[in-house]
Parts: sequence; C-alpha cells; structure tokens
Amino acid sequence: MSATIAEAIGRLHNAFSALRLVLALAVVVSHAFSVASGDPAAEPLARATGFALGEHAVNGFFAVSGFLVTMSMDRRGARDYVIARSLRILPGLVAATLLVSLVLGAALTRLPLAEYYGSPELRRFITGTLTAFKSNAALPGLFEANPYRSPLGTVWTLKYESLCYLAVLLSGVLGILRWRWLSLVLVGGLAAALVAVEFAHPDLPKGIETVLRLPMIFATGAALYLWRDRVRLSPWWLLALPAALLLQGTPLYRSALFLAEAYAAVGIALLPALARPSLDPPADLSYGVYLYGWPIQQVLHALWPQGSGWVLLGPSIVLALCVAAVSWYAIEKPALGLKARALGRRTLGTIEPAGP
Repeated sequence: MSATIAEAIGRLHNAFSALRLVLALAVVVSHAFSVASGDPAAEPLARATGFALGEHAVNGFFAVSGFLVTMSMDRRGARDYVIARSLRILPGLVAATLLVSLVLGAALTRLPLAEYYGSPELRRFITGTLTAFKSNAALPGLFEANPYRSPLGTVWTLKYESLCYLAVLLSGVLGILRWRWLSLVLVGGLAAALVAVEFAHPDLPKGIETVLRLPMIFATGAALYLWRDRVRLSPWWLLALPAALLLQGTPLYRSALFLAEAYAAVGIALLPALARPSLDPPADLSYGVYLYGWPIQQVLHALWPQGSGWVLLGPSIVLALCVAAVSWYAIEKPALGLKARALGRRTLGTIEPAGP
C-alpha cells in the first residue's frame, strides 16, 4: 500500500527544493519566448494545453507553497510564522528591486544619470514594486524597444502569494486550521466558481481566471497537508494530468487541470525515489532564478533584439543560476541566519518555500 503524505514528510529528505528549482527554471524557459516575441503564448506547450510552461510552473509553485506554508504555520505558531515568511521573501525582493532599478537601470538607460536618478518614474517603480508587487512598471529610458518594458516581470505572483500567506496566518490565529474539512470546502468552492464563470464566459478573462486559479491551487496544497494522514501518494496520480487534458474545451478543464497539477507537484516532491540528500541541497536558488530570470532576458534581448527565444534560452539560464547563487549567499542565506537568531535557535526544521 502506498505511503500517506504524513509518512512521506516524516522522511529525512525530500525533493521540494529540487522541484522548486526545476519550476523556476521552467519559468525562465517560458519567458525566453515571450520576452523575445511579446506573445505570452509563443511556445508549443501553450498551444497544446492553453497555458504556457511558465503558467504550469507557477501552478506547481503555489501548490508546493500552500503545502509547506501551512505546515510552517501548523508547526511554529503565528510569531515564528510571520518572522519566517517575512525574512524569506522580503530581503531577496528588496535587493532585486534596488539592484535592477539603481544599478542595472542606470547602466542601460538612454537618459543622463542625473535625469534618470531624479525621475519620478524611478521612485514609482521602487515603491510600486515593494508595496504592491507591480510587475508592469517601467524604468525611465530602459527597454523602450523591447516588446515588454517591465524589468521585473515576475513579481506580480508575490501579491497573490502574500494574500495566501495572510489567509493561512489568520486561519491559524483563529484556530480554523484545526477544522480541516473547511479546506475541502474552500477548494471545492473555488473549483466550482471557476467552472461556473467559464461556463458563463467561455472566453474567460485572464485576470478573473488568475484570481480563482492561484488561491485554489494554494488551498489544494494546504488541504493536502491538513489531510496528510488520509491522503496516500498513489502512483495513479500520474494519470490525473492526461485525464484532465481530455477535458480541454469544456468548462471542467481548468479546474480539473489545476487540481491535478497541485496533487502532482506535492506527489513528485514526496516520491520515495527522490528522497535523497543530493536533491535537498543547502543552496536554494529557486527564488533568485525566479526573480532575476526576467531582467536578465530583458537585457539580453535589448542587446540582441534580432535573437529568438531559442537564442535567449541558454545564456539566460546560465546567468540566472549565477546571479541566483550570489543572491542566495549574499542576501537570502544571511537572512535565514537572522531568522534563526530572531527565533532563538540555530536551525529551523521546516522547509522554507520562497514565493514564486
């Protein structure tokens, strides 16, 4: 009989860190094509499934995050949870925002430096990114010939991630996490709402879909943790994704696909075959890859505007990994050390997800 999720997370090692890195790299791969063409659907997977590879990767991120963040709240309590979440997300985001705006933007802008640094657009970019996670904000005189002007095009997901974090915090403080049946009600309600909206509007606007999609997937990850003693990691979950694809073109497709992807993401991370120390490395590069992949590709496309997505792909992956390593060792890892000191202990046992 297959192990339960509770038994699987009791193992010494798992593949959550490795999976997050794979998902972050998938976002970089996907964006290589959209940055070069200006078309988010400019890749084969988007035409085959209706969603780009990057969107599928973000779905996996949210499922894993829902699972791990709920576990963090359950094991730590509110104070530790708030400190852990803040110090995992904010230092990397602040560093990326300041580096891109004050260093990269200044190096590549067509404006004189005095005009660039004095521009209200620069101030709006920094405040908008750090307070509202705006990913469509532009910097003065930067990337004006690119299909997209935004230098930090992936931070928009942090808005949804933060709202989900807040929901988990409130649920823990109010004791709602103990009522695990509510997680099933929430997942079912969001899935039903998505079906109903798509049935009423076959050409579902992307914004409405996202508002329902990301919280539903996050809630599914949370529900998998809360029901960890009952849910088994059966190999039959591998059939859920192709089965969902058979529903393409119907109002059930999106909900079925997203639920299958959420279960698959958690299931893959907890596979016994992947419970290896080598897949649980000390350096977690996923957050840095996710943050810096887009600005690196924007720079590459500005320097070689005739290059296709395939041209951007290799260099952007290598550079994103290198910059992510610097971010990890210079910013994120020291922040984790500060977090451990703030919580009064040297190490933290719960796996720490970084937002997508």
